[in-house]
Amino acid sequence: MTDANSSREGFGSLYGASTDEGAQKEAFTSGKFPVAVYGLGKMGLPLAAVFAEICGNVIGVDIDPDVVSSLQNGDCHIKQEPGLGSLVADLVNNDSLQATTEPREAARDASIHVVIVPTPITEQKEPDLAILDTVIADIATGLTEGDIVLVECTVPPKTTETRVFERLLGESDLNRGEFGVAFCPERTSSGRALEDIRGAYPKVVGGIDDESTRAASVIYDTINSEGVLTVSDATTAEAVKLFEGLYRDVNIALANELGQFTDELGIDVREAIDIANTQPFCHIHNPGPGVGGHCIPYYPYFLIKPFETPAPLLSAAREVNDSMPSFTVAKVREGLESQGIAIEDAKIVILGLTYRPGVKEIRASPAISISQELSALDAEVFGIDPLLDSFEEFDIQPIEQDKLYELSVDGLILVTPHEEFEQIQWTELDDPAVIIDGRASLENLETDSWVYTIGRGKQIGKYS
Repeated sequence: MTDANSSREGFGSLYGASTDEGAQKEAFTSGKFPVAVYGLGKMGLPLAAVFAEICGNVIGVDIDPDVVSSLQNGDCHIKQEPGLGSLVADLVNNDSLQATTEPREAARDASIHVVIVPTPITEQKEPDLAILDTVIADIATGLTEGDIVLVECTVPPKTTETRVFERLLGESDLNRGEFGVAFCPERTSSGRALEDIRGAYPKVVGGIDDESTRAASVIYDTINSEGVLTVSDATTAEAVKLFEGLYRDVNIALANELGQFTDELGIDVREAIDIANTQPFCHIHNPGPGVGGHCIPYYPYFLIKPFETPAPLLSAAREVNDSMPSFTVAKVREGLESQGIAIEDAKIVILGLTYRPGVKEIRASPAISISQELSALDAEVFGIDPLLDSFEEFDIQPIEQDKLYELSVDGLILVTPHEEFEQIQWTELDDPAVIIDGRASLENLETDSWVYTIGRGKQIGKYS
């Protein structure tokens, strides 16, 4: 990585510079502003790779030595991300992308600092900003006049202005107006990260001052083909990111609650939702066995916990979505009892343990709670997921997909419809007494089982 001071000699800085923006973009793309990306997880590594392909001067920082070692060898530890492995290999090979476990060394050399680290929540549902605090403290040790810090990780509103900026101000040797800070949220989905970062959506940018917003816009307008949407300040940008996730959580909760009316109304709620959505102002999601991932189940607490304003709708949505694994288990039990099988005597297989098809991510996956509740009822629980190597989070006996043909089971629950499950030869299986279709993905299945589709209801006999 080129040293920031030597690379900018005779040119100036990005933040607070009098140079016109066209010249700044040219300097950025030619590598005159070294970039450090802090956090090389499933969103951080694609981001570092896109920065590196644009400017050719990026160092990625991660505390995991195995991650850094693999990247130094041109390997990619993030799987199921189209194009990322070959891009990383090429970037490392031509020295556009390097990696280190030493954040302070990276901070000393960089002039653009991009932070994309996790914000977990505690057992009390409080946002835990300890990782972010540590990274910001490291950046402060190497912050130079004219540098800019770009926060991409999702945080509670006001974090960038009152926590990140104030910490940098207090722990560096710089004064207000000598460096920039902006919140520029990642708007990225697993499985399409490169596409999203390069320009599936405009980049949102909000700075702690006008010059921070301007400087950040220069950078992201170069990276993102859809351009930049600037907002009034960093707090507004933080709210934009949160609101995107909160909308989805509340919408899914509505769908899940409506789906539970299926039996009493005697209708296919999914059909009603589909037709309702033909109106341009109606966009109801589909019901399912729960909500997982590292975003939606956690973001509501970024507003619920740190602020005094009541948020009953957000809290209720969380309760509804968190209840869906129990609803799924209740339907398993109902089906088994209708077939004269006690749940404590049942063998049950869960198909799909990750929270989303094709994505190797289990955080808050509904399959975790479903497996634990079934085991607590003394059922014998098996699990199949072609993406996973470890099953420690699940209360199951893991089996390979081809072993399904050798196992006579009483119940089968489709939680996550991976593409690999399309290869299952259903006619070669002993019909389970009960099938729960959590995602309406078994539409063409022919079976004599008792079948229940969440949001569609139950059907006994041929299901096609």
